[in-house]
Amino acid sequence: MNKQHGLVMVFALLVLLSITILGISSVSSSVLQTKMATSLEKRSFAFDAAEAAIAGVVFESEDEGLLSDPALLDPLSEARQANAIDLATEDLSCFDDNRVTRNTTASGMTFNTRHTTISRYSDSPAINSWSKTVFVREQACRGSSNVIGGSNINCHVFLVRGCGQADGSGYAVANTLSAAVFAPASN
Repeated sequence: MNKQHGLVMVFALLVLLSITILGISSVSSSVLQTKMATSLEKRSFAFDAAEAAIAGVVFESEDEGLLSDPALLDPLSEARQANAIDLATEDLSCFDDNRVTRNTTASGMTFNTRHTTISRYSDSPAINSWSKTVFVREQACRGSSNVIGGSNINCHVFLVRGCGQADGSGYAVANTLSAAVFAPASN
């Protein structure tokens, strides 16, 4: 009879140990899933911030107040005045300080304003947003109109890179928009 009591106790301890291991495993899995969900949420916010930064450049490029004020430059005109980027030798990095940067806040854009100050897209979680606009090249316009192809009008090609980064993150999420603008040829 004593042997049976000892065997029941060993069996109960094994069951208790396995339940403890399952509990610890469940808690560890839950903590890991929470970390992954938080990381995915921050990455999603950073992507939204990058998209908002691109939209901010488009907004400023169409802002009649900036376009009509000779003292202010829209992002595309400002990028056109800088040297063209050579994509074969240069990268359009989110961390390149040599380009004109536009920032976007969660409160959005305002007319007649250049958004070049440091700003934050979101505070909860803390996400920074900025964009870089560069001139790529001038080329003959393609299309069905002979008027465009035969006139003194060229397409000025720009790249707009929108970047978003969560505070404390070592990487930035980026997206790029290519834009072509009809303008007088430089030649």
